[in-house]
Amino acid sequence: AVVSTQSGHYGRDQNEFLGCTDRLVITPLTDRCYISIAQALHMSLGAAPAGPAGTGKTESTKDMGRCLGKFVVVFNCSDQMDFRGLGRIYKGLAQSGCWGCFDEFNRVELPVLSVAAQQIAVVLSCKKERKKAF
Repeated sequence: AVVSTQSGHYGRDQNEFLGCTDRLVITPLTDRCYISIAQALHMSLGAAPAGPAGTGKTESTKDMGRCLGKFVVVFNCSDQMDFRGLGRIYKGLAQSGCWGCFDEFNRVELPVLSVAAQQIAVVLSCKKERKKAF
């Protein structure tokens, strides 16, 4: 097993071979993004990169996951998503240990976002408490 450290966060590699893919160019912005995500992981939290369209938020998240040996699943959100579908996505991500990247999450309707926030809070609190089942 490979153990990686970044900004105080110790993570175990999931041994996920993702191929010989191109890497992002490391700029001060991507470096700050990586440090912020690593600190959030250390505190058992999620990350929500924000900024203008086309600035590389999704690609930075995917590259960070690739560096840690995590498979990153990208979901393109729409106003057609409901809380049951999002719950199934969270359940699958929690069971597999993969990262989920929700692109255009702001398109999800407000009532669905409210339930989604509760679902995410449950997953993250159980992760923080290191529960085996929830």
